[in-house]
Amino acid sequence: MSFTVAIVGRPNVGKSTFFNRLLEQRKAIVDDVSGVTRDRQYGITDWSGKTFNVIDTGGFVHDGTDVFEVEIRKQVKIAIEEADAIIFMTDSAIGITDLDEAVADLLRRATKPVFLVVNKVDNNNRYLEGTEFYSLGFENTYFVSSMSGSGTGELLDAVTALITEEESEDTVRVGELPKFAIIGQPNVGKSSLLNALIGEERTIVSDIAGTTRDTIHTHYKLFQKEFVLIDTAGIRKKSKEKDDLEFYSIIRAIKAMDEADVCLLIIDAEKGITAQDISIYSLAARKGKGIVVLVNKWDLVEKETNTARDYEKELKKRLAPFNDVPFIFISAKEKTRIFKAIEAALQVFENKTRKISTSELNEVMLKAVESYHAPVVRGHSIKIKYVTQLPTHVPSFAFFCNFPDDIKQPYKNYLENKLRENFDFSGIPVRLFFRKK
Repeated sequence: MSFTVAIVGRPNVGKSTFFNRLLEQRKAIVDDVSGVTRDRQYGITDWSGKTFNVIDTGGFVHDGTDVFEVEIRKQVKIAIEEADAIIFMTDSAIGITDLDEAVADLLRRATKPVFLVVNKVDNNNRYLEGTEFYSLGFENTYFVSSMSGSGTGELLDAVTALITEEESEDTVRVGELPKFAIIGQPNVGKSSLLNALIGEERTIVSDIAGTTRDTIHTHYKLFQKEFVLIDTAGIRKKSKEKDDLEFYSIIRAIKAMDEADVCLLIIDAEKGITAQDISIYSLAARKGKGIVVLVNKWDLVEKETNTARDYEKELKKRLAPFNDVPFIFISAKEKTRIFKAIEAALQVFENKTRKISTSELNEVMLKAVESYHAPVVRGHSIKIKYVTQLPTHVPSFAFFCNFPDDIKQPYKNYLENKLRENFDFSGIPVRLFFRKK
């Protein structure tokens, strides 16, 4: 198993800043408002040649009654159970608070190694003030500044001393797995699907739009299938009233799309496909991502004999011209066909990585060219002589011909359709290039 470290503490002590420093990227949203991080976030980092997982958690409030504080409390406890070691973060500028005492009490009962980290120690006065944290009774105490990075080296040396070579190698392997991003508008059931798939409350689910703010990475390893699921914040229409946190959440969701191999686009069956769904779909296609369309809340739709067939027909019409994608009708709440959705995503991933030999490609495509020639342009007959697949992340094909600039879109569509007929590229945007021979 890979080695996992959880960062826990009360709100606003700098957990997400430290998490971002470890990952060397701004993965977690950081703001002075408490409660910004809600779900537990995963990342992979390395130190001194050893690689390990890091979990960032929301600020722990032991007796809060707010709906999110209650859920964050659950998330922190799950993170502590999952972790092999715990970084307990505190704030030297504020000193020991009742909330710090509550977290310390929780961690004293944990059987995992705990590293007490006194954060925001960026001068000698802060260091002297921070010595009061020794009274919490944790043997491994470190004074750091997440913002500048001072003191983090000694802490990471101590953490990585616990990691074996096998655990480090396993973490690296997880980083190379297929990545599936769950995308869509707010409140369509993205987090509900993630929780249903893994059988636990990995993310906070509520009827409040904007509950998920960060992108959440989950390693899935069940039923002989292994991949990384990425839950994202809902992408809504542009609005002048967006706050900064929502703005950063949407940027994270779009960046998660960049990171993913396949996007699972969830649409609400009751509302039907909207202009915003189509724009999210188009964005994923332009980025060259594999796409599976999941029609969620299908259990709430009144059905007749051909309801699903007619619904799919309407979806294909709205998503044209690129509509060669799997459509799965699911209910995340009832767990209906959710594993079929994953099988479809794995198949789309396989399609995305498919390589076709040049000889096979020419045998099929030159026959297609012979049966329907490109229209004559300005008295020139266009001759396609050779086809090859390009070494790109998105399936791309170069057609070598005498007048590449004269090939019009309808003929390009014909060639793409012939490619799809003969080779399985369902769910994948295919790119065609025409070059001078």
